[in-house]
Amino acid sequence: MPTPPHIERGILVFAIWACLGFLGLGIVLEGFARDLWALSAGGVAVIVLAFGAHIVVNGVFDTGFTRGEAVLGIGFYGLLGLVFILGAVGGNLSLPDLYSGLSLFGVLAAGFLAYLATRHGLRGAFSQFHIKPTQAEKA
Repeated sequence: MPTPPHIERGILVFAIWACLGFLGLGIVLEGFARDLWALSAGGVAVIVLAFGAHIVVNGVFDTGFTRGEAVLGIGFYGLLGLVFILGAVGGNLSLPDLYSGLSLFGVLAAGFLAYLATRHGLRGAFSQFHIKPTQAEKA
Protein backbone atom coordinates (compact mmCIF):
# COMPACT_ATOMS: atom_id res chain seq x y z
CA MET A 1 0.00 0.00 0.00
CA PRO A 2 1.61 3.30 -1.06
CA THR A 3 1.95 6.05 1.52
CA PRO A 4 0.20 9.38 0.96
CA PRO A 5 2.52 12.18 -0.26
CA HIS A 6 1.84 14.41 2.75
CA ILE A 7 3.18 11.70 5.09
CA GLU A 8 6.36 11.30 3.05
CA ARG A 9 6.81 15.07 2.98
CA GLY A 10 6.30 15.28 6.75
CA ILE A 11 8.90 12.58 7.36
CA LEU A 12 11.41 14.32 5.08
CA VAL A 13 10.86 17.70 6.73
CA PHE A 14 11.15 16.19 10.20
CA ALA A 15 14.35 14.37 9.23
CA ILE A 16 15.88 17.54 7.77
CA TRP A 17 15.20 19.63 10.87
CA ALA A 18 16.09 16.82 13.27
CA CYS A 19 19.50 16.40 11.63
CA LEU A 20 20.53 19.74 10.16
CA GLY A 21 18.44 22.03 12.37
CA PHE A 22 19.64 20.62 15.67
CA LEU A 23 23.22 20.31 14.38
CA GLY A 24 23.16 23.98 13.36
CA LEU A 25 21.67 25.03 16.68
CA GLY A 26 24.30 23.04 18.53
CA ILE A 27 27.10 24.69 16.54
CA VAL A 28 25.60 28.14 17.19
CA LEU A 29 25.40 27.41 20.93
CA GLU A 30 28.98 26.12 20.92
CA GLY A 31 30.03 29.36 19.25
CA PHE A 32 28.27 31.27 22.05
CA ALA A 33 29.97 29.13 24.70
CA ARG A 34 33.45 29.64 23.20
CA ASP A 35 32.90 33.28 22.18
CA LEU A 36 33.73 32.49 18.55
CA TRP A 37 31.72 34.34 15.95
CA ALA A 38 33.10 32.17 13.11
CA LEU A 39 31.84 29.00 14.79
CA SER A 40 28.40 30.54 15.32
CA ALA A 41 28.36 31.70 11.71
CA GLY A 42 29.02 28.11 10.64
CA GLY A 43 26.02 27.03 12.70
CA VAL A 44 23.90 29.71 11.04
CA ALA A 45 25.03 28.37 7.66
CA VAL A 46 23.88 24.86 8.64
CA ILE A 47 20.48 26.26 9.72
CA VAL A 48 20.20 28.09 6.39
CA LEU A 49 21.04 24.79 4.67
CA ALA A 50 18.17 23.12 6.57
CA PHE A 51 15.80 25.92 5.53
CA GLY A 52 16.92 25.53 1.92
CA ALA A 53 16.43 21.76 2.06
CA HIS A 54 12.92 22.32 3.45
CA ILE A 55 12.15 24.61 0.52
CA VAL A 56 13.46 21.96 -1.91
CA VAL A 57 11.18 19.35 -0.32
CA ASN A 58 8.27 21.79 -0.66
CA GLY A 59 9.16 22.20 -4.33
CA VAL A 60 9.36 18.46 -4.93
CA PHE A 61 5.95 17.92 -3.37
CA ASP A 62 4.57 21.11 -4.99
CA THR A 63 3.44 22.67 -1.72
CA GLY A 64 4.32 25.52 0.60
CA PHE A 65 4.86 25.65 4.32
CA THR A 66 1.93 24.32 6.34
CA ARG A 67 0.27 26.59 8.90
CA GLY A 68 1.81 24.52 11.70
CA GLU A 69 5.30 24.89 10.24
CA ALA A 70 4.82 28.63 9.83
CA VAL A 71 3.55 29.04 13.40
CA LEU A 72 6.38 26.89 14.78
CA GLY A 73 9.01 28.81 12.81
CA ILE A 74 7.72 32.26 13.75
CA GLY A 75 7.20 31.21 17.38
CA PHE A 76 10.70 29.75 17.62
CA TYR A 77 12.16 32.90 16.04
CA GLY A 78 10.26 35.07 18.55
CA LEU A 79 11.31 32.94 21.53
CA LEU A 80 14.97 32.98 20.49
CA GLY A 81 14.71 36.73 19.92
CA LEU A 82 13.28 37.25 23.39
CA VAL A 83 16.05 35.19 25.00
CA PHE A 84 18.66 37.11 23.00
CA ILE A 85 17.20 40.49 23.97
CA LEU A 86 17.02 39.51 27.64
CA GLY A 87 20.64 38.35 27.50
CA ALA A 88 21.73 41.60 25.85
CA VAL A 89 19.81 43.76 28.33
CA GLY A 90 21.18 41.74 31.24
CA GLY A 91 24.72 42.45 30.07
CA ASN A 92 25.66 38.77 29.84
CA LEU A 93 26.69 38.85 26.17
CA SER A 94 30.24 39.34 24.98
CA LEU A 95 30.89 41.18 21.72
CA PRO A 96 31.28 37.93 19.68
CA ASP A 97 28.01 36.67 21.21
CA LEU A 98 26.28 39.88 20.23
CA TYR A 99 27.56 39.62 16.65
CA SER A 100 26.57 35.94 16.53
CA GLY A 101 23.01 36.68 17.62
CA LEU A 102 22.66 39.58 15.22
CA SER A 103 24.01 37.41 12.41
CA LEU A 104 21.54 34.64 13.20
CA PHE A 105 18.49 36.88 13.35
CA GLY A 106 19.54 38.98 10.39
CA VAL A 107 20.11 35.98 8.15
CA LEU A 108 16.86 34.30 9.22
CA ALA A 109 14.85 37.50 8.63
CA ALA A 110 16.49 38.04 5.23
CA GLY A 111 15.82 34.41 4.30
CA PHE A 112 12.17 34.73 5.29
CA LEU A 113 11.74 37.88 3.20
CA ALA A 114 13.57 36.31 0.25
CA TYR A 115 11.30 33.26 0.46
CA LEU A 116 8.18 35.43 0.45
CA ALA A 117 9.43 37.50 -2.47
CA THR A 118 10.39 34.46 -4.57
CA ARG A 119 7.34 32.37 -3.69
CA HIS A 120 4.63 35.04 -3.97
CA GLY A 121 6.32 37.99 -5.73
CA LEU A 122 6.62 41.40 -4.10
CA ARG A 123 2.93 42.30 -4.41
CA GLY A 124 1.82 38.82 -3.37
CA ALA A 125 4.17 38.82 -0.36
CA PHE A 126 2.55 42.02 0.91
CA SER A 127 -0.88 40.51 0.28
CA GLN A 128 -0.03 37.58 2.55
CA PHE A 129 -0.14 39.99 5.52
CA HIS A 130 -2.37 42.81 4.36
CA ILE A 131 -6.09 42.30 4.96
CA LYS A 132 -8.32 44.27 2.64
CA PRO A 133 -11.28 46.05 4.30
CA THR A 134 -13.76 43.91 2.36
CA GLN A 135 -12.09 40.74 3.66
CA ALA A 136 -12.18 41.98 7.26
CA GLU A 137 -15.92 42.66 7.03
CA LYS A 138 -16.61 39.15 5.70
CA ALA A 139 -14.69 37.50 8.55
